[in-house]
Amino acid sequence: MGIKLFNAMKKYLAEMFGTMVLVLMGCGTAVSLNCGSDTASVVGTAMAFGLAVVAMAYAIGGISGCHINPAITLGAWLSKRIGAKDAIMYMVFQVIGAILGSTLLWLIVDNTLTPFGGTTTGANSCTGVGSVAGGLIVEIILTFVFVLVVLGTTDEKKGAGNFAGLAIGLSLILIHLVGIHYTGTSVNPARSVGPALFEGGVALTQLWVFIVGPFIGAAIAAGVWKVIGGCCCCCKE
Repeated sequence: MGIKLFNAMKKYLAEMFGTMVLVLMGCGTAVSLNCGSDTASVVGTAMAFGLAVVAMAYAIGGISGCHINPAITLGAWLSKRIGAKDAIMYMVFQVIGAILGSTLLWLIVDNTLTPFGGTTTGANSCTGVGSVAGGLIVEIILTFVFVLVVLGTTDEKKGAGNFAGLAIGLSLILIHLVGIHYTGTSVNPARSVGPALFEGGVALTQLWVFIVGPFIGAAIAAGVWKVIGGCCCCCKE
């Protein structure tokens, strides 16, 4: 029992550490580059989030699968790749990791910086799209694409194998390039929770958008992957 619990905790701690790094490096870049002030800052921030995912995929992927995103965990659970208990614990530790990452960023950030959305820890808001309904739609669509890529590239039989981490990271760069202008791009509830707790205000009141939207997008992606990626009657297997 002790060994089993220890092995489970290693997975959860890996998810916590990975999410902490994602938030610290991704949101940290957004703050440092004053994301949204010019094209270069948007590209730099998009690359930071994607590279953080690539780095963590190869660092902790062998331990936990490197979800570092409750939306991905939901998609994996709906696709029966992870049990309910592990899914819940993954999400809990992902949120803890995001809060830790935001805490570290808050400690090192100069509060005179005002990146996209007027935040100092990279919080999300619907400022760019003009309404919470618009922000919700953006997050649903972008998370759908992202989780579909994750489910496809990590599929045991049809996936990209060792190149999955690279494909996922590159797709996250693309998604950020599209979404930063509208919502700051979340596609990850934990990534939004951590910064919002420090920002308060609009970031906190609109936080539900960046939880509900990604979860809906992930659920749709799991359904679509089941249709296009599952075996059919004509399969040999």
